[in-house]
Amino acid sequence: MLLVTGGTGFIGGHLLERLSNSGTSAKCLLRRTSASRRLPAGMEPVIADLKSGDGLADALDGVDTVIHLAGMTKALRPQDYFAGNAQTTRTLAEALARRAIRLIHVSTLAAIGPGTDARPVTEDAEPHPLTSYGKSKLEAERIVRACLPQAVILRPAVVYGPRDTDVFQILRSVAKGLMVQIAGPERWFSAIYVADLIDALLAAACSRGAAGREYFLAHPQPVSWTGLGLAAGRIMGRTPRVVRVPSTLATMFGYCGEIRSRIRRKPGIISREKVREARCANWTCDTSRAEQELGFRARTSLEEGLGRTLAWYKDAGWMNY
Repeated sequence: MLLVTGGTGFIGGHLLERLSNSGTSAKCLLRRTSASRRLPAGMEPVIADLKSGDGLADALDGVDTVIHLAGMTKALRPQDYFAGNAQTTRTLAEALARRAIRLIHVSTLAAIGPGTDARPVTEDAEPHPLTSYGKSKLEAERIVRACLPQAVILRPAVVYGPRDTDVFQILRSVAKGLMVQIAGPERWFSAIYVADLIDALLAAACSRGAAGREYFLAHPQPVSWTGLGLAAGRIMGRTPRVVRVPSTLATMFGYCGEIRSRIRRKPGIISREKVREARCANWTCDTSRAEQELGFRARTSLEEGLGRTLAWYKDAGWMNY
């Protein structure tokens, strides 16, 4: 039996739908505040708290594999990232260490940091995360390795697709004919369409040879921010005007975003740490290990993935173009 944490999130929701559509039963760990959430057919809700551990023993009953997606991608304070990513992972990892249960731990490229030169980052690179989010995810990885040496750690790059709310902000701007970039040389990043990422999660869950290994997950062809805007513009029939702002001004915008988040008491996507990440020229990763050892290669091109994503946004009323 498979248990999924974070099943009500963007990636987790797609995973549960895939499992349901294939006729595979699974458990989905929910907080008590989310107990009323409807899940796809065949998904069994189990109530547990990853902070305190309450209910976790019962949730793990009969489980042989856990895909751990739960975590925090936005927070008002640095310590909130560590509470939501590292401490919760420790609770889960220590519980699994007392049982013969496999863990597929979903981390992020941000835990390792950007490339220090023009080459894609490999799994053996020395970690140097830039943000509190990345540092908390790296700490979670280290907890997993200490408690569960045979766990599989997956590090997706930028994930996009239907229902995503982060890349959506950029695409919505393009729909309005505008794309804002930080001044300087072209910046590149790796990305993966959410359906391809689900393929990778299931491949890792089925692979016994992946035990104790780490894998970057992305389409092998990197993307530039200009290329992303132009590709989205072609699909929407737009020619976005590129506005380049100085780095110092972008940092000021990030600070204003933090103040706005604090006033609203709701974390947003704009912050000085996000600007610091955006200034980096190379957020690309080498995907060859996943292809060689998991037999996984992301197949969805940027144009195809954006086409599906933008069509969903339009149908859902999130965007008009």
